[in-house]
Amino acid sequence: MQAKDIMQTNVISVTKDTTIKEIAQILTDNKISGVPVVDEAGKLVGIVTEGDLLHKEANPRIPKFVGILGGILYFGGVDQYKDDFKKLAALKASEIMTSKVITVSKDTDVGTIATLMLENNIKRIPVTESGKVIGIVSRADIIKTIAQ
Repeated sequence: MQAKDIMQTNVISVTKDTTIKEIAQILTDNKISGVPVVDEAGKLVGIVTEGDLLHKEANPRIPKFVGILGGILYFGGVDQYKDDFKKLAALKASEIMTSKVITVSKDTDVGTIATLMLENNIKRIPVTESGKVIGIVSRADIIKTIAQ
């Protein structure tokens, strides 16, 4: 079985200028947990998920550090702190989206998609063709194949 056999084709997407409030409303109204972000030409440029939006309400994760002789040495989490803080201040999709999106083609095997989801701790993968979103596969779509 391949992505084309289980993907949702009625994909709701947003643009880089869509506000955080509008995205939250789209997710809520459509009972979905993420939306692809596309440019003017319809090409995928990112994805915004519920996890990204949670940063608007959460405190940035403080980087790990150690104090030595009155100085502070950071040894982990600095990049994560910067990303958290950037998302906390975000007002639109381009400022909160994840821009490194894992995608698959319509011919990708479902087992490969499931492996990508597990290895990257993601819940949905856009299906693209020539950079444009033609579908999306969620964990629920894969679970439905198991039930059948």
